[in-house]
Amino acid sequence: MTDNTLQSPSTTQHRLQRFIESNHVQFMILGLILINSVTLGIETIPSVMANYGSIISILDKTILTVFVIELIIRLFVYRTAFFRDPWMVFDFIVVSIALIPATGQFSVLRALRVLRVLRILTIVPSMRRVVGALLSAIPGLSSIALVLLLLFYVFAVIATNLFASEYPEWFGHLGHSFYTLFQIMTLESWSMGIARPVMETFPYAWAFFVPFILVATFTMLNLFIAIIVNAMQTFSESESKETVTAVIDARDHIENDIHIEMQELRQEIAELKSIIQIASKNRL
Repeated sequence: MTDNTLQSPSTTQHRLQRFIESNHVQFMILGLILINSVTLGIETIPSVMANYGSIISILDKTILTVFVIELIIRLFVYRTAFFRDPWMVFDFIVVSIALIPATGQFSVLRALRVLRVLRILTIVPSMRRVVGALLSAIPGLSSIALVLLLLFYVFAVIATNLFASEYPEWFGHLGHSFYTLFQIMTLESWSMGIARPVMETFPYAWAFFVPFILVATFTMLNLFIAIIVNAMQTFSESESKETVTAVIDARDHIENDIHIEMQELRQEIAELKSIIQIASKNRL
């Protein structure tokens, strides 16, 4: 009686794990996430909510209930391992935000319910690979961001000293200069909107704006892209190596099984021959 009691939790966990990780359940969860993303968008249309608000609200709560049940099952199955998986923790946070009453000082959390749509990232393997590659690129991106921040600071101080007196709305203080330089870096109306008006008062201002664009836009931003592309390529190569390794391991395992079966077959044939020989001697 005691043995059955001790074994039942592991058996239950195993069955629930197979259930929650099955393709049918995963596709169902993915479908509910897509439906929920549509309903969250519909909630922003007043005319639709006036006619079908109650139905959409019931549908939203039903889907949220399914998500909560799924998380409870995963918590039961994986126990402490649940909180060691960043994807499961992400799901837990997103669903927990939706459970907090969006009233009073927490009313801003109502807008954050749309984060449930991001659960698609945890369901679709290809999206998880892309996010994983982007996360692996963070150290390189951080280094470039620090270099870019340093360049921004240098150019912002220079711009404030040069142009603050005549154009305080753009370069009145360091904060204004930072924002103006950010606009210039994005190439949004940088020439006709900022550079040319400044050049009417300071004819040689081009010697400031052109080097800044060359360094900040064409060099630093391209470095950002290069780091991301390199991270994606490295991630794909490592994944390919893992696939090749898995195939080789599977092949070696099959060859080993075949070798063992051949040995067993030879032994059975040898035993059969000995039995035939003994039988033939007995007949004689």
